Amino acid sequence: MININKVKTYSVRERASKVNLADFARIPAKHKSFSRFYNSLPNILKAKELRSVASDLVRARKKGKAVIFMAGAHVIKCGLNPVLIELIKKKVITCIALNGAGIIHDFEIALQGKTSEDVAENLKTGKFGMGRETAEFINAAVKEGAGKGLGLGLSVAKKIAACALRHKSLSLLYNAYKYKVPVCVFVGIGTDIIHQHPSFNAGLTGQASHRDFCTLTENIRSLNKGGVVLNFGSSVVLPEVFLKALNLARNLGNKVRDFTSANFDMIYQYRALQNVVSRPTESSAKGHYIIGHHEIMLPLLAQAVIENL
Repeated sequence: MININKVKTYSVRERASKVNLADFARIPAKHKSFSRFYNSLPNILKAKELRSVASDLVRARKKGKAVIFMAGAHVIKCGLNPVLIELIKKKVITCIALNGAGIIHDFEIALQGKTSEDVAENLKTGKFGMGRETAEFINAAVKEGAGKGLGLGLSVAKKIAACALRHKSLSLLYNAYKYKVPVCVFVGIGTDIIHQHPSFNAGLTGQASHRDFCTLTENIRSLNKGGVVLNFGSSVVLPEVFLKALNLARNLGNKVRDFTSANFDMIYQYRALQNVVSRPTESSAKGHYIIGHHEIMLPLLAQAVIENL
């Protein structure tokens, strides 16, 4: 029988503790500035990690290192273009990576100030994704740009910049083009609504997207010693692309170490965890995974960065 009376104990005062009063949250108060609110968050777990990511972004900006922002289209649909555009203007974001849906929603915002159709309803009658202007504009942009040797992101951004679109000032691609921030777009053939249209050219789209892969690889080189890569909401495509582009950069003899990676999403995603947070950061970098809705977490992170620039 176990004799519990022989248990060995020690003083809790001698034990190392991971939580201390100095790390506690501060009391909520009226009329608190953002800085006071931000500093009132507990210095524990994900609040501590959020501070770390924000600090690393500020440090990367001051050191002139790459800050690569990768995002699923949901980020654009959540109305976050103004936040991202401000980070472009402040020279925080140095490269953007999107999936094919990202440029679709960005164009529709530039065109008409609204986007995101009722998929379930339109699917019943075969109308889903059959909007004329979106397909004609983007597919024409790719045809023109790819034919001149441009990447997919630059092809669409350049055409948006050249056209009189009513809400162009809120286009992420337009502002990236204006401030000379490369936009890389990675397309899975058949995943986007514009692939259903006769104007779609799969060959040119693939060529242009591959050029963007090379552009992303080039920018990944500047992550070395202090850069930051962020992934908001892409669960498969961009994590997979990033891992291969990182490998290619290293294969070509570039040191890409000592950088920060952070994945922000509403749930844990296997590919994002492995390909953004864990594998790229083994032994030489820092990885974070923070759960939360994009429409809350991105403005919070951006404000924290801008407050400390």
